Amino acid sequence: MNIRIRYAAVAALLIAAICAWLPLAPTASANTGDITLLESSATGEFPDGIRFELRAQSSAVIEEIAVRLRIGQRTFGEYEYMDLEPTSSDRTDASLLFRTDTAARYIPPGTIVKYFFEITDADGNRLDTDQQEFVYQDGRFEWAQVSDGITTVWYHGPVRSRAESILDAIQETLGIMGPLLGAGVDDPISVTMYNNWPEMRPALPPSSATLRRELVTEGQAHSEDGVLLVLGGAQRARGVAAHEVTHILVFRAGEGVLGSVPSWLNEGLAEYGNIDPGESYTYALRYAIASDNLLPITAMTSQPGNPDDVIIFYGQARSIVRFMVDEYGEEKMRELMATLKGGKNIRNAVPEVYGVNLIELENLWRDELGVSHRRAPNEASALPTAAPAPAIGLLSIDALRSGGGAQATAAPEQAAPPTAAPMPPAPAPAATTAPVSQAAAQAQAQPTAAAQNASAATEPETPAPSGGGCNAPAGGQGGIAEMSSAALLLAVGALWARRRVKR
Repeated sequence: MNIRIRYAAVAALLIAAICAWLPLAPTASANTGDITLLESSATGEFPDGIRFELRAQSSAVIEEIAVRLRIGQRTFGEYEYMDLEPTSSDRTDASLLFRTDTAARYIPPGTIVKYFFEITDADGNRLDTDQQEFVYQDGRFEWAQVSDGITTVWYHGPVRSRAESILDAIQETLGIMGPLLGAGVDDPISVTMYNNWPEMRPALPPSSATLRRELVTEGQAHSEDGVLLVLGGAQRARGVAAHEVTHILVFRAGEGVLGSVPSWLNEGLAEYGNIDPGESYTYALRYAIASDNLLPITAMTSQPGNPDDVIIFYGQARSIVRFMVDEYGEEKMRELMATLKGGKNIRNAVPEVYGVNLIELENLWRDELGVSHRRAPNEASALPTAAPAPAIGLLSIDALRSGGGAQATAAPEQAAPPTAAPMPPAPAPAATTAPVSQAAAQAQAQPTAAAQNASAATEPETPAPSGGGCNAPAGGQGGIAEMSSAALLLAVGALWARRRVKR
């Protein structure tokens, strides 16, 4: 029964994908009547959306006009109905603002949008217009471009040489990472380059005010659209472009309807493809090795939420990917990508391709680093012998009076914890190609990351903004325990006060 349900679910997904794909191109209509398209246009109204306008003519009343779109390189289409306004007995004007100002509808600047109209009249006639292309741009600037026919870099201002440098970095990365991943490099890639952070910030996906204030995003890949946003004024803009374009290649090579590439492999490959890497990830990895604080990297399906751990995560991901390529060869990496794209998850794909499971692969990498093995899941979940629990007495109001409220409960006497070995100081990292948290920039200079526990490897982390950008989240969970203790003391104090009033 479970197998039948699984196959039914797969079939439903495939049918849905096919149904979504079918309307993306105009189809010949048997009955077009005398419907005539007089004029049409598409205009960007960044960041609100795309304005479609049309004027059509027909002897019968035009009842509906739909716009059908393919956004970027997405495998599914979208459509919306236009607002109609008859201007005479046989003419109709139509308009639609296709909104792009929400997280669900966001389209990155530089995306190629293909569209056509379906016009239907009261007699049942339908005209499908020819497909047209439109580049959705950030209308705040006048854009120029440099292109090699596949990759186009959009820029504004007197920075053509910078745009050419970004284009050159992407060409170099495609030449290295395309063959390694088995990814197609013939599909177009569009890059929108901003000169500084204030320019780029409004172009990113909608997010909370805190996220916009605390993060500086140097690059963001929108893999489904084949679009990159790059901060051209970044210290290592070429490395940022190389890192982000590799995300697009990983998506093309490994992401399928049923399979996906885990974050550690995706980010590791992106850093492996970085032609101008900084040193921060190397320093963070060295620190984690020296302090025995390596993360359980292959068990992590998403990035950690702690900013310090994020830097270690990137360093480990790059290191283990380099080990996989050096130890097993490029052909195995191509095979792994193809296996993931074919629908297998990483837990099944790695043994099939490499002959070892995930934790064995990680421990082989740890052997090369000269560090201790990560325990297998059954070892990690084994429960130690429980120590006798100390008896804790109930809190009484009399005890609270005599103690002055300083202690809510009597703490049992315990042995002093062993003194931890001093941690070696971490060298200050250089500029990173991942976005830098303004709030955490100083903390990143001297990482104090603790080892990731087993549960953190499986619990969902705070998601990054939509689009696949590399973001180092800021913030923490400090204050939770303190607030809980304060609330307990307040509640006990209130109870004591009520008892005094009653007496």
